[in-house]
Amino acid sequence: MMFQGVPDNRSLNVEPRRANRPELYEEVKLYKSGREREKYDNLADLFAVINTLQALEKAYIKDAVTPKEYTAACSKLLVQYKAAFKQVQNDEFPTVERFMKKYKLDCPAALERIKEDRPITIKDDKGNTSKCIADIVMLFITVMDKLRLQIRATDEIHPDLRDLLDTMNSLSKLAEDFEGKVKVKTWLDTMGQMKASDELSEDQARQMLFDLETAYNAFNKSLH
Repeated sequence: MMFQGVPDNRSLNVEPRRANRPELYEEVKLYKSGREREKYDNLADLFAVINTLQALEKAYIKDAVTPKEYTAACSKLLVQYKAAFKQVQNDEFPTVERFMKKYKLDCPAALERIKEDRPITIKDDKGNTSKCIADIVMLFITVMDKLRLQIRATDEIHPDLRDLLDTMNSLSKLAEDFEGKVKVKTWLDTMGQMKASDELSEDQARQMLFDLETAYNAFNKSLH
C-alpha cells in the first residue's frame, strides 16, 4: 500500500553515499617509503615483545607455566627486547618508559623484568652469579635458535659457543666434569678444526641441537 505523495524507496535508484567516494575503499598506509615502513615494523616488534613479556609474567604468577619454561622464555624475550629497542631508540624514545607512555602500554611486570634484566626465577643475591646464570641461559637459547633456523656456518655459531663455555667456566658452582661443559667443549673442538666458511652437515646440526638441549636441561637441574 502506498500513500499519495510518499515515494516508495524501492522504486528509486538510491546508492550509498560512499559509492561516489572510492577513496573510502582505499587502504590507509602508515608509511610512504621503505624507510618509514621499517620504522613502523620496528615499533610493532618492540610493542609485541613488551606485551608478550607482560603476558608471560602474569602466566608465571598464575602458575600457568613451569619455572623452567618461564626462565627459558623470559631470557629469550629479554634478548629480543634489547635487539628490538636498539632499533627504535632515538631522541623521541631515549628510554623504554617513554615508548610505553607514548603508546599507552600498561605493562608494569614487563617493565620490572626489563629493569632487572633477568627472569624472576634467578635471584640476585650472590654477587655476579645471577648475571652469569642469565648469560648462560641466553647463550644456550641463542645457539639452539640459530640451529633451528638452519644457521650452520662455523663463523656464525662458534663465537656464541665459545662465549657459552667461557661463561660456564666462570660459574664456580659448575664442576669441571659437568656434562654441559663436556658437550659444549666437544663441539667447540669439532668446529675448531673447520674453516670459517664451513657448515655443519644435517646430521651434525641435529646432533648438536640434541646435545645442547640435553646440556641446557642439565644446567637447569643444577640450579635447583
